[in-house]
Amino acid sequence: MAARSQLLKGILDACVMAIVEQKPVYGYELSQQLQKVGLPDISEGTIYPVLLRLQKNGFIRGEMQPSATGPNRKYYFLTDAGKEELTKIANEWSLIAGPVSQLLHKGE
Repeated sequence: MAARSQLLKGILDACVMAIVEQKPVYGYELSQQLQKVGLPDISEGTIYPVLLRLQKNGFIRGEMQPSATGPNRKYYFLTDAGKEELTKIANEWSLIAGPVSQLLHKGE
């Protein structure tokens, strides 16, 4: 479990930005989207520090908007800087994902 947690820390920012790029989302919705793609261990308690860090770095921005089912929610939007960063991360990922997978599964 600790190994998975460490791996997720390294890629969670990119996963969050990729989801926010598709459409603005609020925190709970974001955690649900991550679960849908197969990352079930990502709680809201994990998401909010990531969102704060991405905001601080200027990669996303938060905006309060009305909710049809209750109080206003803070929706997150990808900024232009976030789009650039996501492109860089995606390019780097494509360079390392294959070789790392090949190394890790060499004996199979």
